[in-house]
Amino acid sequence: MKEKEEERLTNLKKYEENLCNEGLKYICGIDEAGRGPLAGPVVVGAVVMPRESKLEFMNDSKKVTAKRRDVLYDEIINTSLSYGIGIVSQEEIDEINILNATKKGLHMALEQVIEKLGCKPDIVIVDALREIDTFGITYESIVKGDATCYSISAASILAKVTRDRIMEEWDKIYPQYGFNAHKGYGTKKHIQAIKEYGPCPLHRKSFITHFV
Repeated sequence: MKEKEEERLTNLKKYEENLCNEGLKYICGIDEAGRGPLAGPVVVGAVVMPRESKLEFMNDSKKVTAKRRDVLYDEIINTSLSYGIGIVSQEEIDEINILNATKKGLHMALEQVIEKLGCKPDIVIVDALREIDTFGITYESIVKGDATCYSISAASILAKVTRDRIMEEWDKIYPQYGFNAHKGYGTKKHIQAIKEYGPCPLHRKSFITHFV
């Protein structure tokens, strides 16, 4: 690993390292993917990484290429102490709204982490969400946490790769919308396709009212 990358990762881990120095062992990072799209689920990743973990190129998922995200996804799965992925469908998003759907996905992902870990993490650090159910675990909400905290970055990779793969599968069923390219986000081509073909079951009805 190059010296510059080593330094970047050390800085990315400073927040968690300070928590470890306070005696906290299991730090669970949480992040979501898919709050903004017009179609598809919202996905929440949660992960507890070993203290010594330093996976090369770890970063906010939006700052990592798709190819590197796929590699990191496998490395995170294989080296984490525990992880969980919560998926909440577009139907539920329409029913309970996107914020509540994201909070539900967080609860699902954290429940999986606890089950695999065999105990509750000592703390949860989450990208910007507040008023969440963390099974009584202390949590800290960090603005832009996916770009400043190693384990939140890891969670963002899990969430992003999982969601992208879901949308790529749906693209095979509804190729006219171009889900493979934009993953459900409101691009000009996507909006044009909705106007031309109408919505499909994957679309969030509450998000497309001004297009339909």
